[in-house]
Amino acid sequence: MSFHHLPVLLGECLEGLNIRPDGAYLDCTLGGAGHSGEILKRLDGGRLVGIDRDADAIAAATKRLAALHAPARFDALRGNFHDAPALLAAAGIEGGMDGILVDLGVSSHQLDVRERGFSYHDDAPLDMRMDRSQTLDAREIVNAWSEDELNRILRDYGEEKWARQIARVICDRRKAAPIERTHQLVEIIDAAIPKKFRQGDGSHPARRTFQALRIAVNDELEPLEPALRALVGLLNPGGRLCVITFHSLEDRIVKNTFRNLADPCTCPKSFPVCVCGKKPVVKPITRKPVTASPGELAQNPRSRSASLRIVEKL
Repeated sequence: MSFHHLPVLLGECLEGLNIRPDGAYLDCTLGGAGHSGEILKRLDGGRLVGIDRDADAIAAATKRLAALHAPARFDALRGNFHDAPALLAAAGIEGGMDGILVDLGVSSHQLDVRERGFSYHDDAPLDMRMDRSQTLDAREIVNAWSEDELNRILRDYGEEKWARQIARVICDRRKAAPIERTHQLVEIIDAAIPKKFRQGDGSHPARRTFQALRIAVNDELEPLEPALRALVGLLNPGGRLCVITFHSLEDRIVKNTFRNLADPCTCPKSFPVCVCGKKPVVKPITRKPVTASPGELAQNPRSRSASLRIVEKL
């Protein structure tokens, strides 16, 4: 199976990682190895570890990177990067990392392969699992979760102002027959949102609902802050953590976590000196998120919502 991925903000990530030829690097979201391939090309005696939940990604990336014949070691680990310290320990990989990359976007492959059910443009089974060995999928959420639960995830994860109405119509429709396919869900969303109140930004009316379901299926937000803190703990002094986000919910978590790690002091502002003893763990490399250049936007429209933030371990 062909597994491709157009790496977003590639040049900016490579610069941000500040790659040393003999360094150790971790790509937490291996995907199609678009970022990893370029990292590996820059290593000479160094080491690259890739993590991904998707078995297709692990197989395709391993094959692709082996073909580079780079003078560096590569290891692929299947799992969730939220568990990166445990995955590395279980694989016997010791020592700190000089750079870590997290690309929180859905891969081009997952969007383009119809049967994965990530896209609202194609008719497919309601799935959306990044790890197809897990049991929870979008079909179960849509057909089994209560109206209140559906409203919550659409509101909180999709920032959908029509969340209650969409949840109500879903519950009404599933009484007659299960909602099995993406086109059924798109039709429900179309019926739930009055046409005169559609988003004026040109986005598809189903975009927010599909985003919310994908986040819920894959539990993308709740473990993110502790995972970022754990990744910083894996870094050697001077090592860098680069994180690419694709929507405001992720970016807010990354921004606030990085801010707290850079300035953890809890003393009142009126105190002349710090007495809490909490010291900065990182320093910010990017004060504002890095976004795609006009050239990249023209080549890869999916990069339009990408934001990159970088910190360095003290």
